[in-house]
Amino acid sequence: MQPARQNSPRFVVVEGMDGSGKGTHLPFIEACLSAGAGKGAAEATGAAGTRGPSVLVTREPGGSPLAETLRDLVLTRPMDGLTECLTVFAARRDHLTQTIWPALAAGQTVLCDRYLDSSWAYQGAGRGLDPAVLALLSEQVERGGPGPDLVIYFDLPAAVAAARRAQRDAGLAQRDRFEQEDLAFFERVRQGYREAAARRSPQTVAWIDASQAPQDIQKQLSDILVKP
Repeated sequence: MQPARQNSPRFVVVEGMDGSGKGTHLPFIEACLSAGAGKGAAEATGAAGTRGPSVLVTREPGGSPLAETLRDLVLTRPMDGLTECLTVFAARRDHLTQTIWPALAAGQTVLCDRYLDSSWAYQGAGRGLDPAVLALLSEQVERGGPGPDLVIYFDLPAAVAAARRAQRDAGLAQRDRFEQEDLAFFERVRQGYREAAARRSPQTVAWIDASQAPQDIQKQLSDILVKP
């Protein structure tokens, strides 16, 4: 990965297993990024003032018309681990070329819910896919454009995340393929995120203890994202 770009649009990724709280805090992260350089946490939470860069919020799998179609297949259709991985990477390539890279080129900061590290965690550690396959796909999918400047990991024990999902999804008639996996799968996913983070430059990595109170998480996010 290249060093973080200075005084230019940022590509920021939020990672973590479902139930870790990353989705809950995405609006706050967006506000912090929009606050721009020199703004304090008060403005990041919505106080009046001049806003910084516009922020495109997107997600994986998904984020482009084709990728959203592939997302539905990945979440609902039976497939083996390699088929799942190839489908996710096809969606990711289209997402990059059709959404993320054009937004960065147009001067927008991009905030993405999941990216490459989710493949290392879910298809790699979770499904047991060959790391050499993931390494090759990861290299090829980013060919021709920039990768993230910052990846924020929401870390939480798998059992705690499972309890949160159960509470959130109580009464739902159907869960997606990943939500139906057992606790051992999500323990592997958690470890997979740690291994994925170790492959990145330390200055592009930030860890959030997702078991903290929401206000403590937001304080940490503000410290990470709002430049002094």
